[in-house]
Amino acid sequence: MIERRNAADRGHAHHGWLESWHSFSFADYYDAKHTRFGSLRVINDDTVAGGGGFAPHPHRDMEIISYVLSGALAHKDSMGNGSTIRRGDIQRMSAGTGVVHSEYNASGSEPVKFLQIWITPERQGLTPGYEQKHVSDDDKRGRLIAIASREASETGITINQDVRIYAGLFDGEEQWRQPLQRQRQYYLHVANGVIIANGERLQKGDALKLIEESELRLADGQQAEVLLFDLA
Repeated sequence: MIERRNAADRGHAHHGWLESWHSFSFADYYDAKHTRFGSLRVINDDTVAGGGGFAPHPHRDMEIISYVLSGALAHKDSMGNGSTIRRGDIQRMSAGTGVVHSEYNASGSEPVKFLQIWITPERQGLTPGYEQKHVSDDDKRGRLIAIASREASETGITINQDVRIYAGLFDGEEQWRQPLQRQRQYYLHVANGVIIANGERLQKGDALKLIEESELRLADGQQAEVLLFDLA
């Protein structure tokens, strides 16, 4: 079964310094049909204006992942971490028993665009943690590469949940076939560009839910950047 989720049907918020599109129920946006997909709880497509950002605020019992599409995002947290993440960087903060953090645009003039992703952890009360890695565009070119999983790897961050996240860039004649397991479920999110996925023409913000499918086929990309979530 394949279910399409159109970009225009997502929740939308505009706060001046922040424009955000919500794939799942978040803040003032609620859609009973789209509250989560397995352990995938949030995909927020955020654009933060120059000089803007999220003041220090608390989280707990959530795996919070930031994936930068363009610009630079400055992060600080109560664990003592401070970093600036840029395109190609993927950051994981395990909120666990409780963390306070802030996120600001590192530029005073240029916007930063990123996906904020929340995954519910396999159990509550975990020790808070932080991890950051870089995956280059060359590594993602014309294929899906694992950028996050429960198992430690050289190319991806670790997540405290039975989830694997893939990222890929596709343009022109580049094609990819990804075997899928029928006992798992998958969520394909288009972060940028246009691509054909299993016969569906998708553009920025569109998504597919794939359940009991045996294969994902990607082709005819036009500067496309996609993320695939492999979920229990």
